[in-house]
Amino acid sequence: MRNFNDLLGTMRPSINDYNYYVDFDKVYANVESIRIELNIMNSLIGSSNIEKDFKDLLNRYPEILKCIPTLLAVRQTEIYAQDEDGALLFNFNKMNYTAEQYLMFMKKTGLLDLLSNHIINNLVDYVLGIETGLDSNGRKNRGGHQMENLVERYIKETGIEYYKEMYLTDIEKKWNVDLSAISAEGTTTKRWDFVVKTDKTIYLIETNFYTSQGSKLNETARSYKMIAQETQGIDGVEFMWITDGSIGWKSARRNLEETFDNMQLLYNINDMENGILLSLFSKP
Repeated sequence: MRNFNDLLGTMRPSINDYNYYVDFDKVYANVESIRIELNIMNSLIGSSNIEKDFKDLLNRYPEILKCIPTLLAVRQTEIYAQDEDGALLFNFNKMNYTAEQYLMFMKKTGLLDLLSNHIINNLVDYVLGIETGLDSNGRKNRGGHQMENLVERYIKETGIEYYKEMYLTDIEKKWNVDLSAISAEGTTTKRWDFVVKTDKTIYLIETNFYTSQGSKLNETARSYKMIAQETQGIDGVEFMWITDGSIGWKSARRNLEETFDNMQLLYNINDMENGILLSLFSKP
């Protein structure tokens, strides 16, 4: 007998894996892509005549420009800056101003002082730190895919036919099934996280993991309850929702419980670990 308290009680606060915090392979690759230019720029560290040395270096090796945005923790290849002396849009792929103007950029951003006063010893090491910090901004995107990746791993273990990020209209065409009941009579379409096809059933699967509270959880629960009800009238089609996140759902348990009561296929990570997908998809 399914029990909502068991579902909620076995949810977990996080699914962060070891690679969630920093993608070091990406960090190393980004540093490697400008390593030569950084080592050329290293010659400026501690210079007693850095303004002249910078202009000479830029004129001789204009390719050093491409590493300058990274020194400011900026991803763009163009940087806009303005003050009382005017507004300029500096291009760091190809020089669009004089060496003197790029020198002004280096001075006003503080990079020249960073180099001349020996505040750092090696630009490669410095950029390694910058890239590590910039990569931490990607945690949100990595977190958003962690649940999908986890669910996909369990689906793969079943050996069943499945599709990722499949649109409702594509499902209708592929298996000649009428899904108008859940597409507002064909006026809207939807992309499902996963679609699993067994001999008798098409499973439409949505996944998510919530690490924080908010109104979105209630909206999602109500929306998926409606989809579950609409799907009940479609022969050979089932809607499955795999969700988790104790921090979020304990604050929105009422709406989740209401959906649970109206939906047979609502599971969490613990259910997958206990073989629920293998059990469902291997049924004759």
